[in-house]
Amino acid sequence: MSQPPYSVEQVANLLGLHVKTVRTYVRDGRLKAVRIGKQYRIAREDLDAFTGHPVEPPAAETAGRRRHIDVSSIVQIDAIGSEEMNRLSTMLMALTAGGPHDDGRLRIETIYDEERASMKIIVLGGLDSSVELLTIINKLAKDQP
Repeated sequence: MSQPPYSVEQVANLLGLHVKTVRTYVRDGRLKAVRIGKQYRIAREDLDAFTGHPVEPPAAETAGRRRHIDVSSIVQIDAIGSEEMNRLSTMLMALTAGGPHDDGRLRIETIYDEERASMKIIVLGGLDSSVELLTIINKLAKDQP
């Protein structure tokens, strides 16, 4: 199923141009368009030909085609000393430093409150990768004395 044609305003937003500039390109014949009533419509193929490469459609157009699930989690570990926190933090950073994971980039941040001997681990990433990391955090945190 082909995508509906773009309006001049949509093309201007996609290319970061002013609407008048896009209309000028259409009127000069540099950008192929079809006139429907008083408005121009630009086919995706014509826009790609004009730019010389595929133009990324707005997120709303691709939302139904590619589903991605993200997770944001905060893990709090109480009664943890600074040495233990450093060791745990280093292990977790090493685990996530391996690059992209199956379902996207996995990021973690660690925060330590020395007064309260409390560590917070912030996990951001895809669902599967986050589940794996949270399982590891649970195992490592429970194994500590």
